[in-house]
Amino acid sequence: MIIDQTTESVSRIASIIARGGVIAFRTDTFYGLGADPFNPEAVQKMKLIKGREEHKPILIVISDEDQIARFIAEPSRTFLLLAKKFWPGALTLIGKAAPGVPEEITAGTKTVGVRLPGDESVRALVRACGGALTATSANLSDQNPAKSAEEVDNFFKAGLDLIVDGGGATIDQPSTVVEVCDEEPRLIREGVISWSQIQAAMAKA
Repeated sequence: MIIDQTTESVSRIASIIARGGVIAFRTDTFYGLGADPFNPEAVQKMKLIKGREEHKPILIVISDEDQIARFIAEPSRTFLLLAKKFWPGALTLIGKAAPGVPEEITAGTKTVGVRLPGDESVRALVRACGGALTATSANLSDQNPAKSAEEVDNFFKAGLDLIVDGGGATIDQPSTVVEVCDEEPRLIREGVISWSQIQAAMAKA
């Protein structure tokens, strides 16, 4: 079922997440599959729907900076510097996972990637759902990311509890992913924010 994100629908969406459901929603980049990251059964359900390999970690979107401590154990100086420079925005930062982060999220890497989206409506939805959601791309593995609720619906004819229509994606690139467990940043995936922008921010620090 596809529904619009409204003040009235947000409570229903949050209830689905609280019950261990899986939704699709527009992030600040493409559509993602959202589940409670601290509910291993919900995360496993999301992986089965997507057909995602067990060895791949799951990225997280957070509603506010105060959520960082739930996921990242002692963020590095580089993590904090890049978060201050580029958040809210399309930059996913990978740090050392806090002790309570389930292995279903880290996939045994002991690290986790988090992002504070640059879209207030996205942050409001995530906030209503407890402050954090998984955000792996809403597509079958090895397919292009979905840019609209209709594309999500075409990918997943069954399995999802709800598709939240947040409109079409306004960009054509994913978030940039940078590993910042230590002082030296390491580019994992270049996207909306260029590696040269990251390097320039580090040079000015």
